[in-house]
Amino acid sequence: MNAFADTAELPTELGALDTLLHRGEGNPRTRSGMLGVQILDTTPDWKRFRSRFDIASRHILRLRQKVVLPTLPTTSPRWVVDPDFNLDYHVRRLRVPGAGTLRDVLDIAETAVQSPLDTSRPLWSATLVEGLANGQAAMLLHMSHAVTDGKGGVELFTHLYDFERDPLPTPMPPLPVPQDLTPNELMRTGISQLPGAIVGGARDAAQLLGRVIRRPAGSVKGVVDYVLATGQLMTPTAESSPLLKHRSLASRTEAIEMNLADLSKAAKAADGSVNDAYLAALCGALRRYHDGLGLPIDTLPMGIPVSLRAEDDAAGGNRFTAITLAAPVGEPDPALRIKMIRAQMTQRREEAALDVFAPIAPVMSRVPTPLLEAIGAAVTAADIQASNVPSYPGDVYIAGAKMLRQYGLGPLPGVAMMVILVSLAGKCCVAVRYDRASVTDEALFARCLQEGFDEVLELTGDPMALSTPTSFTADRSAM
Repeated sequence: MNAFADTAELPTELGALDTLLHRGEGNPRTRSGMLGVQILDTTPDWKRFRSRFDIASRHILRLRQKVVLPTLPTTSPRWVVDPDFNLDYHVRRLRVPGAGTLRDVLDIAETAVQSPLDTSRPLWSATLVEGLANGQAAMLLHMSHAVTDGKGGVELFTHLYDFERDPLPTPMPPLPVPQDLTPNELMRTGISQLPGAIVGGARDAAQLLGRVIRRPAGSVKGVVDYVLATGQLMTPTAESSPLLKHRSLASRTEAIEMNLADLSKAAKAADGSVNDAYLAALCGALRRYHDGLGLPIDTLPMGIPVSLRAEDDAAGGNRFTAITLAAPVGEPDPALRIKMIRAQMTQRREEAALDVFAPIAPVMSRVPTPLLEAIGAAVTAADIQASNVPSYPGDVYIAGAKMLRQYGLGPLPGVAMMVILVSLAGKCCVAVRYDRASVTDEALFARCLQEGFDEVLELTGDPMALSTPTSFTADRSAM
């Protein structure tokens, strides 16, 4: 049986950071969508698969809730149970083209994560991808970052999975009560509850809009200065790479996997953690790529999200801060790279006790959209963001299919590359989503990515400790 707790006690208000992320959904350059690619050992029965989401959506209210924004910013946006919820809009199926390789699945996933989520509906979709080799399948779970962060998402979606392939059936939970709340009604509620403070906030927003219209350049600079003055954690730690400076709307995802035990052993050989070894391997790949194109560099700024989520925090919402490293890309010794990263991470994590987003998110969440986009472009302090997302301990199943691998595709918030490591079933799965205007030699980068991880895995002393790139076919992932 599914043994996870209910999530009915999620907060109904969006926090300031959640509101910021939600506002970005309308622009392809600021979209915050996250997408999990889960490789399944068999193709689930469609009716059972759909039913799994029907059951889960009655436990996980966020799957049936949409966001209502007040007409004027008199109060925070609200999560409400969508009276027009249609499960068949959110749960879909398709057949993979080609030979059914991971590469084929990632190409589908890349298109999906670039596509906007409908902000008038609950902010997610699930697509069953059939036709992989050996009867396998994939599930693409697409969700807005406004719903939760990576760690919160693992907790939030536990009701979707089982601990065994064929658990005993459970009764269908009751339907959540729909809520018909309009933007005008929410605005009036805010005015009536907190007339002085809220109307003052609306007045400030209007005054800010007037200043932006009169002096747009000066307004952007003023808010940017305020953002950068909130702390050292978000300021650049190194010069940006000349190769990774261009931005576009075209992106691609490359993936690689290795045994978790091998990466852990390599990390211990250099007195580091799995995360240190992962970042050192990524730095090695970037060193090889820059050298291969004749532009070697010593460091580049790399952003690392750090979770601030406590055990008693609700699964929904976002609770993280960010630190930046001077990633030691130019260091050729993988063991020394691990030590250098370890030292920086230790220092920066101590600084990360300060949630730098807390003081600026309420201000940023109220500024006009053009100003918000300009600020985001101006304060991006990293070429690359790299995350390490925990997954579920032990084996998990959905609709009778066992999850073999899980890859995470994250947004590209003004950076050239978003890298996410997910550990599951003894494997480390790394997905690298990059802007194609920054990474222009894709074949070279794919080769450098494998070589970067392999040189770290060589620290194990085991010649069989190797990574496997995207080009493997689905049957090679069979357990």
